[in-house]
Amino acid sequence: MDLMTILQILDSTVRLGTPLLLMCLAGLFSERAGVVDIGLEGKALAAAFFSAAFAYYSGSVWVGMLVGIVAAICFSLIHGVASITFRGNQLISGVALNFLASGLTVLVAQTWFAQGGRTPTLENARFSGIPLPGAEALRDVPVLGPIYAELISGHSILVYVAFLLVPLSWWVLYRTRFGLRLRAVGENPAAVDTAGISVVRLRFAAILIAGVLCGLAGSYLATGLQAGFTREMTAGRGYIALAALIFAKWRPWYCLSATMLFGLLQAVALRYQNIDLGAFVIPVQFMNALPYILTIVILAGFVGAAIPPRASGDPYVKER
Repeated sequence: MDLMTILQILDSTVRLGTPLLLMCLAGLFSERAGVVDIGLEGKALAAAFFSAAFAYYSGSVWVGMLVGIVAAICFSLIHGVASITFRGNQLISGVALNFLASGLTVLVAQTWFAQGGRTPTLENARFSGIPLPGAEALRDVPVLGPIYAELISGHSILVYVAFLLVPLSWWVLYRTRFGLRLRAVGENPAAVDTAGISVVRLRFAAILIAGVLCGLAGSYLATGLQAGFTREMTAGRGYIALAALIFAKWRPWYCLSATMLFGLLQAVALRYQNIDLGAFVIPVQFMNALPYILTIVILAGFVGAAIPPRASGDPYVKER
C-alpha cells in the first residue's frame, strides 16, 4: 500500500468521522449534565433534511445550516421537556425522537418534493472544500507535501469547525465555571441545587448545546458529505457516536480518537469490498457491516471500566 492510498483512506476517515465527532461531542455535553441522549440520531436526521430542503429553496447553504440547527434544537427541547421538566424516562424519550424524525423527514420530503422521501440534488448550495494556503505549492515536497495537500487541506469548513470544537469543548468543561457546574450536575445534582444553582437550567443548557452540535452534524451530512437528503441517511451514526462516547469515557480528546477510529473502519469498508482471499471472497455485505460489528467487539472487549456520570439517566426531583 503506497502513501497516496493511505492518504486517501485517511482523508475518507476524516470526512466520515466528522459527523460522528460532532454527535459524540453533543452526547458528551448532554451526558455530562446527567441527561442520556439516545436521540442524537433523530436530531441529526432532522437537521440533515431541513438543512438540505432550505438550502435547495433558498440557494444558500448557510441558510440551510441555520435551519438545520434550529430543527435539531427543537428536537432537543422536546427531549428536555419530556425528560427534565416532566421527569420522563430519558431512554424512551430519545428513542421516540428517533422514530419521530425517521417518519417525519420522509413524510415532509415526499410532500414537498415528491421524490420518494429525498430532496433534489444540491448543485451549488452545499459546502465545498477549502484549499489551505500553500497546499498546491507544497504538493511535490516528499511525504509532508502530500500529507498537507491531500489530508489536511481541501475539507469543508464544518470539518475544521468540528476539530476546533474538541479543544473548545475541553476548555469549556474543564476550565470554566459553567463546565464545572455542568459536570457537577451530572455527578451530584443535589449538591448543585443546595448551592443555589438551577439544575434544570444547566441541563437544558447542555441539551441545547447538544442540539446545536447535532444540527451541525446533520447539516454536514446533507450539504457537505453528500449533496442532498436521502431517507435514513444518518444510517445509525447516532448510535455509533454513543458507542464512541463510551469508548472515549466521556472525555473530549478521547472522543476525537474514538470517532476517527470508527471513521477509519467505515472508510476501509467503503474502499475494500468483495475482497478476494483466494479460498473465498469476503462479500460486500460483510464489509458494510464491519464498522458495526467492530463497534460491538471494541465495546465488549477493549473499553474496560467505562464509568458514566453518576447521575446520568436519573431525573432530578428537588427536595422540599
